[in-house]
Amino acid sequence: MIPSPCRYICQMDPVSKLCQGCFRTIDEIASWSQLGDAARTEILANIAQRRLECDPPKIEPSSHAQQNG
Repeated sequence: MIPSPCRYICQMDPVSKLCQGCFRTIDEIASWSQLGDAARTEILANIAQRRLECDPPKIEPSSHAQQNG
């Protein structure tokens, strides 16, 4: 059984209609306990894509950058 991706930050974004903590829709949240692993895996894949779209990765400065001084 695949555990819930809930992060206990349960606030729905009024624009995206996604939970700000787990990036699921209200329907995905409500049906999670009744879903099988295949459906849960599909939702987790959707969540991963939503995270990339909503929160692009930040590029960290290289640790090998020369320091002046």
